[in-house]
Amino acid sequence: MLFNTGEKPIFSKNGLLTTVGYQLGPDATPKYALEGSIAVAGSAIQWLRDKIGLIVSPAEMGFLSDTVDDNGGVYFVTAFSGLFAPYWRDDARGCIVGLTQYATRGHIARATLESVCYQTRAILEAMRKDSGTELRRLRVDGGLTNSDQTMQIQADILDIEVVRPEMRETTALGAALAAGLAVGVWKSEGELRQVAQSNVTAFWSHITEEKRTEMLKGWDKAVERSLDWA
Repeated sequence: MLFNTGEKPIFSKNGLLTTVGYQLGPDATPKYALEGSIAVAGSAIQWLRDKIGLIVSPAEMGFLSDTVDDNGGVYFVTAFSGLFAPYWRDDARGCIVGLTQYATRGHIARATLESVCYQTRAILEAMRKDSGTELRRLRVDGGLTNSDQTMQIQADILDIEVVRPEMRETTALGAALAAGLAVGVWKSEGELRQVAQSNVTAFWSHITEEKRTEMLKGWDKAVERSLDWA
C-alpha cells in the first residue's frame, strides 16, 4: 500500500517504509510515498484451497462468506511468515482463534477475508499518524478487489470510502501512463489524472461504530495470540 506524500519524503515513526513513488522524466521532481505491505493476502485463500481443502476454487470465498452475517467471533491471523507493516513481528505465526461448535466454513472464509482488511486498517492508521492527514478514501486494485464482499468488509472496517476502478491492474496501468507521457500521448501529469476515472465502484460502511469497535478489539486480541511463536 502506498500513500503519496508529494515532493517531500516523510520518514515513518510508525513502522512504515519511505520510498520513491515515481519520477516522470529525468528533470522532473521525484514524488515520495509511505509504504506498507501485508505478508499474506491472496495466498491465504490458496492455502485454504491447496493445504486445507476448505474450498475448491477462490470463487467460493464470496459464496461461503455470504452464508454468514459476521465472523461469529472467529479471527484468522494469516501470519504464516510473520507480520509485516506496521507490526514487524517475525515471531508471529498464523492462528485461527474464537472457534466454537457454532463456527462453519463460512465463518472461516469470512475471517480470512477480514484478516486482509484488518491489516490494511493497521497500515492506514500508521499512514495517518505519520502524515498528519485524515484519510478519506482508499483506492484499491489487484485480484482480491474483484470480490464485492471483501470490498464491503474493507469499507466497514475502515469507515471511509473504498474506490475500485474498472481497470484493476494499477501497476500495469501506471507503467503504460508513464510510457505514454514520455512519447507524447499525454502532454502533462494533469491529463493523466483523468485516465481510468470512469466506471468506478464506491463502497461505504454499513455497520455501526459500536460494531466496528467490537470487531477491532477482537482482531487486536487475535494478533496478541499470534506472537512469540518463533
